Amino acid sequence: MMSRGNRQEAVFLDDHDNRMFLDTLAEVCGRAGWKVHAFVLMGNHYHLLIETPKPNLVDGMRWLQGTYTKRFNIRHRKWGHLFQGRYKALLVEPEREYFQTVSNYIHLNPVRVKGYNFEQSRLSGYRWSSYPLYLHPAKRPCWLVAERTLGNFGWVDDRSGRERYRRYMQKRVVEIAGMEKPWEAEESWSKIRRGWCFGGDDFRDAMVATLDGVMTGKRRESFAGSESRRHDRLEAQRLLEDGLKRVGLGVDEIGSLKKSDPRKMAVAWLIRRNTVVRNEWISEQLQMGRASKLSFFIKTVEDAEEGVLFELREKVKR
Repeated sequence: MMSRGNRQEAVFLDDHDNRMFLDTLAEVCGRAGWKVHAFVLMGNHYHLLIETPKPNLVDGMRWLQGTYTKRFNIRHRKWGHLFQGRYKALLVEPEREYFQTVSNYIHLNPVRVKGYNFEQSRLSGYRWSSYPLYLHPAKRPCWLVAERTLGNFGWVDDRSGRERYRRYMQKRVVEIAGMEKPWEAEESWSKIRRGWCFGGDDFRDAMVATLDGVMTGKRRESFAGSESRRHDRLEAQRLLEDGLKRVGLGVDEIGSLKKSDPRKMAVAWLIRRNTVVRNEWISEQLQMGRASKLSFFIKTVEDAEEGVLFELREKVKR
């Protein structure tokens, strides 16, 4: 997954922006159930190697980029689009050398960009990448997974495996940093930048067949946006019913309550925290008025440190 700033402009202006994006990524991983295998933030673009156990890539990416854009614009007093059109998605075969190559491409991204002195700093010194977190498991967030990448090298995620990975990556840094055209270090990297699928012939044929089935309606629609939304709404509906039960409300009582009723706010927070359904859907189901107000209600619940909202949040929390 890759996205670049509109007109090639920066999407991360300082360390605070980098942290803000990673916080937003953590949120969407919690809501959508994503696993991140590698990431790097590079000033005017980012790369993600993600696994989506549920068919919610489209809605999840819309939420990730849309939410980060709102937060960025508020912080820097800007407006309008931040990212350059639609993100680029690449289907990657999870086994063999393909997954390993994409992970390398992401972790070695800083080496190919001017401005980072690798004669004085190691690759692990680049903070806005998953690479240093690979080497220090105690610092890894729960959504970052290193086992598959290391496993494709034949190593396990222990001290020995991590040390082997460190030596391998540092060797690659030395090789690439001395090249005149470091972005051409591997022939396969051009396929990553330009292709839509990266894998062996069998994997590509399987992906083509699946996508053909989506278009004709003859196969499972796990790649279709409509199926993604349907799946996420089913989960949101389940959370709605569970949340109402936990706060002691029946569906028939919702309409008689204030739009800002604390119990409604707590249930809205539960749904928003664990899914990527639109605010309009939540507002409609809980009869909370304009969707534009929902973010304020949810933030109020999130920030509560005591009182009724705090107690209700703890009651519905999963």
